[in-house]
Amino acid sequence: MSSGVYIYIYIFVMVFATWLMRVAASLVMKKPIENRFFQSFLYYVPYVTLAVMTFPAIVEATQSPVAGAAALIAGILAAWYGASLLRVAVICCVTVFILESFL
Repeated sequence: MSSGVYIYIYIFVMVFATWLMRVAASLVMKKPIENRFFQSFLYYVPYVTLAVMTFPAIVEATQSPVAGAAALIAGILAAWYGASLLRVAVICCVTVFILESFL
């Protein structure tokens, strides 16, 4: 088989796994979840997943891991003080640009 065929197999497997998880969850969960601990756990799952996927990319996407870490800290502080998503992104980009230009 050519390598182009493998990409379609991989995509099909991912689609099937995603579909299977959604169907399994809808079959198992018949009534609303009342456990407060489980509700709070499910509430934070998307945020944790996003953080786990983006943190390594933030540090490794720059030429200097120090610039990536500094941009991460600057972005967290900007978001903490209420900056919009666009402003946080601009602050992170400017931080990386400045640090990589002078380091």
